[in-house]
Amino acid sequence: MSIEPAVPNPPTGGVRAQEESTRTAPLLFGQTMSFVAGTAVLFTVGAYAGRGLNGVAGIVAFVGAFIALIAMNATSTRSRNGTIALLGAVGLLLGLALAPTLAYYASVNPDAVWHAGGATALFIAGFGAYGYATSRDLAPLARVSSWALLALLVFGIVIIFVNLPGADVLFSVIGLAIFAVYTAWDFQRLRRSSDVDSAPLLAASIFLDILNVFTFFLSLFTGGRD
Repeated sequence: MSIEPAVPNPPTGGVRAQEESTRTAPLLFGQTMSFVAGTAVLFTVGAYAGRGLNGVAGIVAFVGAFIALIAMNATSTRSRNGTIALLGAVGLLLGLALAPTLAYYASVNPDAVWHAGGATALFIAGFGAYGYATSRDLAPLARVSSWALLALLVFGIVIIFVNLPGADVLFSVIGLAIFAVYTAWDFQRLRRSSDVDSAPLLAASIFLDILNVFTFFLSLFTGGRD
């Protein structure tokens, strides 16, 4: 997954805007991370419930999650509760979509799953802290990363049909580099935003960062791309 839900732009200038951002920052951070945690719980529930699903059911669940993400952008300015409900649906559906893959690796190489989880926690904590603390505007890097992600997706399609030595490792390493930028940028948006209602969309972005980073690490620790 690499969708970045639209989030209202943070305040760009003025003492009042900066004071508003400072006042709401702790509340927004707390709400956003609570939503991330709740989405992760629902993802876990979906991954457990769907461990016996077949590939077709996983694809259907993935498409459903994609639709829910798009719907979040549409409902964000109309219904906060509706957006939160859709965020929960995203977590649950993505859990169902990835359940067969996670169940497989948990049965044949459980250490890789634990290692990927630990590496993901350190990765998100490190780059998230940097993005939250830095005064450098990361938006230009995020725009470059969007093009890099598109190129990576094309590369991923190519290596399905062309056997290139080391391509799987290269794919994952580049993916981690791209999502290092996305993670830092999303946490910078979290710090700069003064709109508490943006918490569900920010949570969706951060959760997708976490999920993508986890899958890239899992690919590295298992020796091949999922």
